[in-house]
Amino acid sequence: MQIRLDKFLADAGIGTRSEVKSIIKRKAVTINGACAAKPEIKISPETDEIAVNGTIVAMRGSVTYLLHKPAGYVCAVKDDRFPTVMELVPQNRDLFPVGRLDKDTEGLLLITNDGGMAHRMLSPRSHVDKTYLAVLGRPAEEAYADLFSVGVDIGDDTPTLPAGLVICDDGSRECEYLPEEYRTYAGSGRVALLTIQEGRYHQVKRMFHAVGNEVIYLKRLSFGALVLPLPLKKGEAILCDPQIN
Repeated sequence: MQIRLDKFLADAGIGTRSEVKSIIKRKAVTINGACAAKPEIKISPETDEIAVNGTIVAMRGSVTYLLHKPAGYVCAVKDDRFPTVMELVPQNRDLFPVGRLDKDTEGLLLITNDGGMAHRMLSPRSHVDKTYLAVLGRPAEEAYADLFSVGVDIGDDTPTLPAGLVICDDGSRECEYLPEEYRTYAGSGRVALLTIQEGRYHQVKRMFHAVGNEVIYLKRLSFGALVLPLPLKKGEAILCDPQIN
């Protein structure tokens, strides 16, 4: 979603459209750290960081939902082929998903109208942890942890950033997040927790593929300081207060 800079600032309560234009003219507004040149420039609230006199601007009446995303939904505001995650939260024309989970991936997803928060949560400079519970096609090897800790080649221009891997035993609390059909996998070496600080396309699946394994089930358990509540059922959403560790 792209809107004019002056409209975004006015909607955020910075001032009237004419007052906002004067503020921009004084070079007091930055977009991702660069001085904004014109009021009519288009910005994306979900990815761009807008600041006035160094203070990051959030949408007035900002709201964020923590959604337990089910499989089968795409992370988009609109889609012509598949149901979207927007159908699972109270309707608000300004809401958008913070980042993306694959259509078949479940778990914690934030949906917000706060572009500044979304930018900070997604920016590589913020180093926000994201932890995923993965069921693998075959038992994980001990070497995986060392390989992931230094980064692996998944076919991009650069290897992945260092990531943390833990193999879950059958007593791990995280195994409680597994669907019934995968509960017997606990303790088999096929259930793993992977913590990354990036959000590359299909990253978790590609990382395990790079070391010779496959992901057959994937759920995101945490994003920054936020953890998916165990009692929250698939398709349910609650209001939350996003934080960055």
